[in-house]
Amino acid sequence: MDQSVYLVTLMGTALVLAAAFSSLIAFRFGAPLLLLFLGLGLAAGTDGLGIDFDNARLAYFVGALALAVILFESGFGTPLTALRQAAPAALSLATLGVVITTLLFGVAGRYLTGFGWLESFLLGAAVASTDAAAVFFLLRAGNLQLRDRVRSTLEIESGSNDPIAIFLTITLVEVIAAGADPDAEVLLLDLVAGFVMHMGVGAIIGLVGGVAIVRLVGRLNLDHGLLPIFVLTLSLLVFAAGGAFGGSGFLAVYLAGLVAGNSSIRSAASLKRFQEGVAWLAQIIMFLVLGLFATPSQFLPILPASVALGLFLIFVARPVAVWLCLIPFHFPRQETAFVSWVGLRGAVSILLAITPLLGGLEDGRAIFNTAFIVVLVSLVVQGWTVGPLARRLGLIVPQRIGPLEKVELELPGSAHHDLLAYTVVAGSPVARGERIPRWARPSLVVRGGRSMKYQETGRLIAGDHVYIFVSDRYPRLLDRLFASRTEVSPDDADFFGEFTVDPRGSAAELEANYGAGVSEAEKRLTIGQLMRQRLGGHAEYADRLPLGTIELIVRDVDDDGKIVSVGLSLEPAPAVTNIPAFLSPAELIDRIRAMFRRPAPQVSEGTPVAKPAEHTGA
Repeated sequence: MDQSVYLVTLMGTALVLAAAFSSLIAFRFGAPLLLLFLGLGLAAGTDGLGIDFDNARLAYFVGALALAVILFESGFGTPLTALRQAAPAALSLATLGVVITTLLFGVAGRYLTGFGWLESFLLGAAVASTDAAAVFFLLRAGNLQLRDRVRSTLEIESGSNDPIAIFLTITLVEVIAAGADPDAEVLLLDLVAGFVMHMGVGAIIGLVGGVAIVRLVGRLNLDHGLLPIFVLTLSLLVFAAGGAFGGSGFLAVYLAGLVAGNSSIRSAASLKRFQEGVAWLAQIIMFLVLGLFATPSQFLPILPASVALGLFLIFVARPVAVWLCLIPFHFPRQETAFVSWVGLRGAVSILLAITPLLGGLEDGRAIFNTAFIVVLVSLVVQGWTVGPLARRLGLIVPQRIGPLEKVELELPGSAHHDLLAYTVVAGSPVARGERIPRWARPSLVVRGGRSMKYQETGRLIAGDHVYIFVSDRYPRLLDRLFASRTEVSPDDADFFGEFTVDPRGSAAELEANYGAGVSEAEKRLTIGQLMRQRLGGHAEYADRLPLGTIELIVRDVDDDGKIVSVGLSLEPAPAVTNIPAFLSPAELIDRIRAMFRRPAPQVSEGTPVAKPAEHTGA
């Protein structure tokens, strides 16, 4: 049998394993992971170990498929809360910011290189987008607890700016390949019309594709092992359909991931774990292939100009673009400066720099080599300094959640519910003796390898493993109880609300002010009496009761079980079934089955407030 099959497999797997092991070094020292992967590819290439890989079409094909996988995972993991918080600023950077960067970089490229105007703008378009993989890794590896708006802006921008850069690059390649000298006004009109068409078609296919993925997963009874492969294949189908119908396949696959990840898709936890693993593999393969394709011996003649362009991008083009885009959003100077600095270039820029070679442009190889050096400059200069700069600018916020060990298990039929396993962190509220709300009491506690009822454990201690069955809206609050070193104060909005109401007040007022769904008989009760009645005659600390568009939360009870303080939220969580303090495995299974056969008492979660006319704050 031909030995080449084994040799190619041996070399390929060796490179992937070397890249995986190098990630340990990157996590240990905070090095840019992409730089290590590219370095391995360069070391194994023509000027290193001698692997001769010069197939531009194959390199682009592999890179495009890998990028589609990465973008779907990026969209799948982006929560709507982050999107609502930072979408306007991030999308401004991902569209207008890319265009401004392209123009500024193109002007500098015209005077620092021997390229013409169109070739210079083509080079600018290739390096105009930030790299999602590099940004995500540096924020994660550096364990940077940034302000929410800054982190969300960076992550959404890096995940959504690739389609714009790809459109500009491909369009300019086609214009240059056509050979004619286009009229500037005609070219601008064509770019605008093509952009609207390209992005519009991609957006429609992406949104429809995302909904289709969710519905197919819900209706088809696929094996759990096959389901992640099915979703991955559907995501690539959306990517291919977007491009085949004249739209942006990259925008389509990103939006499909965004829709699927923020829907009640079946087996979401296992899908997310699978996609994270596949995205890592896609990054490694893409970076290695792009490193193999480069030829360092060709860099020397263009090195000074390319390094100068890289520094111009870092210190001029990117900061100016960010500043102009963020003016309407009133970002403080420190945040604007940090967003400007975390504009790392990466695999997408190198991938786009291959398109001039595919288009047969005379300066194609020179454009690729220049872009490759610019990416290296960005990773070396910016990649090592993200953490120190964030600390110097005062953008690091205190870490509220300590080391966390959490396992999410999906139970058959348990839609919107999770079986969670926590390891109690030293210094967390429950380890300090904080009362545990009824909805958060463990079904099982494991201490020293011994399984116990919650009632047998006494006070929970650090290192205890606790198992809790709750609504999927509760994990954020459970993190605070079991894995946070911060106290849960009576004024904590997450647990007890931003405002309070008097439990002696009339339940009729709730109906009049909020349309709480209170019956005529219940209107004669006080708020405290209404809550006790709805909670089965017994109310406990931190119990939650949804009423129409609001939610009432028990802030405190007296020794007789009478409610003495109540919080009110305008954003109620889904109803949750009360689970007894401890259930044996057989009882737990029976209770879960019964829960979906008949209505159960409801307790819920939210963020309290009170009558707007009477209260201004907690």
